[in-house]
Amino acid sequence: MADVQLLDAVFTITEIDNKRYDRVSRIAGTSSDSTLTMTLDINHELFHCQVGESISMALATTLELDGAAKEGAETSWRNVSRTGYSTLADMYDYVCYGRHYKFEDGDGGNAKCYASFGGLLLYLEGPYNKLSSLKIDNFYMLIKRA
Repeated sequence: MADVQLLDAVFTITEIDNKRYDRVSRIAGTSSDSTLTMTLDINHELFHCQVGESISMALATTLELDGAAKEGAETSWRNVSRTGYSTLADMYDYVCYGRHYKFEDGDGGNAKCYASFGGLLLYLEGPYNKLSSLKIDNFYMLIKRA
C-alpha cells in the first residue's frame, strides 16, 4: 500500500487577497520550516483566516483512518454522518477532494505542484523530495487551525 499521507505541514498565512470573488480568498503562506510556499484559493465563508494565523495542511490519498482505499457511495465522506464511523475528515475543519494537474521540476532541486479542488487552486513550491509524492492523480486536502 502506498503512503496515505502525502504531505503534512504548518503554514503561516502571509497574504490574503479577497477582492476578486465574493466567497473565495486567495491566501499565501510559508511553512513553519520555511522550505515550502503555498498559494491557495479557499472559501472564506466556510473557513475564515487572517494574516499571521497558522494553519495545518495535510494532503492524503484516503480519509480512512486505517489507510485503506475504500470505494463506493457508502464510504463517501458525504455519508459519514449517516454511517456513524470516523474518518480523517473529522479531525479537520476544511476538506476538499481534488486533482493534481501539473508538476514541474524547478531550479536547485525545487519543484512546483499545481492542484485543483473544484476550481479552487493550490500551488506548492519547495524541495523536490517533499513534493514528489504529489505526482498522483487525486488526493484530499485537509486544513485546520494550528
